[in-house]
Amino acid sequence: MKILIIEDHKDLATNIIDYLKKEDHICEVACDAKEALEKIELFEYDCILLDLMLPDGNGLDILKHIKNYAPGSSVIIVSAKNSLDTKLTGLDDGADDYITKPFSLPELHSRIKAVLRRKTPEANRILSFNEIKIDLESKACKINGQLTNLTKKELNLLIYFINNQNRMLSKQAIASHLWGDYTYSIDNVDFVYQHLKNLRKKVIDAGGKDYLQTVYGLGYKWIDK
Repeated sequence: MKILIIEDHKDLATNIIDYLKKEDHICEVACDAKEALEKIELFEYDCILLDLMLPDGNGLDILKHIKNYAPGSSVIIVSAKNSLDTKLTGLDDGADDYITKPFSLPELHSRIKAVLRRKTPEANRILSFNEIKIDLESKACKINGQLTNLTKKELNLLIYFINNQNRMLSKQAIASHLWGDYTYSIDNVDFVYQHLKNLRKKVIDAGGKDYLQTVYGLGYKWIDK
């Protein structure tokens, strides 16, 4: 899962990122409103942790921006503001949850998972594509009914492709989704190729079809051939 942390307190942001990365999430941080608005417009996130008090803006204004530009992103307000009025305003404006500082990192992670469970009905927690089935909760992948051993990167890559089947994905877009937004500032993202190669081989070795199509000069597509 890709998570944006909008938080101006650098130590707190670092602690959140360190914890969530250990839970296999991809984390990005924005330290002020300007940076947050830029990231929301340029990149996609599954969940956004939103501080309300930023040095150059109000988090509630950013929340409205998220609802306009990234309505598919879940939002959890993370704030020291503890008044009932502020909580109600945030939730009524579209936040999915509200947690007050200080909080424990395991509780924050549980709330992130709960928000995403509410967003994804139980029946949809199994992602299927022909002979491939992925349990999004347990992160188990089965091909033709047999458990297939994929690395975390390979599994996230497979989920990304299936969720974007028939859509052209550039190496840059893949790198950004799986390694983070910083990859937009590096010249060479050819490291993506080795992960694609490994994923394709494991799917075929498990008896699956080769759904990955290379479009030279443009990127890759996951198609039902």
